[in-house]
Amino acid sequence: MDVLSDVITALRTGTPRSAHVTWHGQWRQHYAEVPGAIGFHVILDGTCQLQSPETVDLSTGDILFLPRSPAHTLAVSSEVTPPKPTVPATPAPLVSAAPGHIRATTPGSGPITTSTLCGAYELTPTQTHPLLPTLPPVIHLPATTQSPELTAARTLLAHELTTPTQGTTALIPALLDTLLLYLLRATLTAATTPGWSAALRDPATAAALQAIHQNPAHPWTVAKLAAEARLSRAPFARRFTTLVGQPPLTYLTWWRMTTAARLLRTSADPLTSIAARVGYTSEFAFATAFKRAFGTPPGRYRRG
Repeated sequence: MDVLSDVITALRTGTPRSAHVTWHGQWRQHYAEVPGAIGFHVILDGTCQLQSPETVDLSTGDILFLPRSPAHTLAVSSEVTPPKPTVPATPAPLVSAAPGHIRATTPGSGPITTSTLCGAYELTPTQTHPLLPTLPPVIHLPATTQSPELTAARTLLAHELTTPTQGTTALIPALLDTLLLYLLRATLTAATTPGWSAALRDPATAAALQAIHQNPAHPWTVAKLAAEARLSRAPFARRFTTLVGQPPLTYLTWWRMTTAARLLRTSADPLTSIAARVGYTSEFAFATAFKRAFGTPPGRYRRG
């Protein structure tokens, strides 16, 4: 299985956002938790510090990767700590590079102390790929450890945000996908990442996952998936749930809805066709399942 491609497929069901932000003088910014989101900060120029949920000094070129977008605080230096008057106001957009993507600045005076590139995919929490909760909440990637591909991706995204022109609207989401994929590549290693990714290293669970992903429309049951894994039903169900974090049929429904969401956004196929491609013989049953997963009917999701 190509797990990273599947993660990006799941992310594309969410709302992509990115911003190039310049910070002036002494600043400190708190970011609220965004359930279901995956995000990052790139330090394009200058230095700053992550002050919570842990302390990390950040320099030019460093990336702060947030697989679960926890509440966190950035500041220009360790000297800016509570209870200094107030956190500066949320950056105000100056230039809209593309829908959901902006160039922004912070209020205040003085020279530019830090320039950052931040981005995120905001997803319905139930549609978050099960790999992401298994990763650490905060991952620091120093500039000196980054691959040339990751460096190129962040440079291209920063360029499109700061100098939008013809084609920027199409390029930014693709570059955001690319940057996040390289971040995941840098983070996901067989030696260091436990949890869901371990399912891909387990032949039995990997066989069941492969079957689900290759043919989500098949009328799978736990017994049929256990047969793919060459295990009896009960041991398979326990093993799958432990490694993946979800029971087999729960995961099957999640992948069907993720696939349906991608088809709704990328094709003009009628709902009956999409329903059939993800295993539903009734458009009504499909619409009910989709609304339960995304909180909105499939037709409205497509229009949005």
